[in-house]
Amino acid sequence: QVQVVESGGGLVQAGGSLRLSCAASGSILSINFISWYRQAPGKQRELVASINRGGSTNYADSVKGRFTISRDNAKNTGYLQMNSLKPEDTAVYTCAADVQVVVDMRLYRYWGQGTQVTVSS
Repeated sequence: QVQVVESGGGLVQAGGSLRLSCAASGSILSINFISWYRQAPGKQRELVASINRGGSTNYADSVKGRFTISRDNAKNTGYLQMNSLKPEDTAVYTCAADVQVVVDMRLYRYWGQGTQVTVSS
């Protein structure tokens, strides 16, 4: 079994910063992609950023230059540093980890519970 837990959300003023963490634990052989998604009220979930095991990254156009995704493979943890936050960044942010598990060595996607980020104007 694998668990994914996010932390670091909260309330911040426009222009401020937050750092989200995504920690995976359990029967993990390796983690391929770590991805951050967000969903604002009344909107579809969107991919914010992703990073593979080798460190290659991908960002949504709306966050390029403001958000940075990173990971610590030894800790099975991913991070999303969010700078210059805007009110439109307000959403529930959820982490997804593509995990190769011990039991059958296959790849599965595990989701965290989500963390609220609210940016006030």
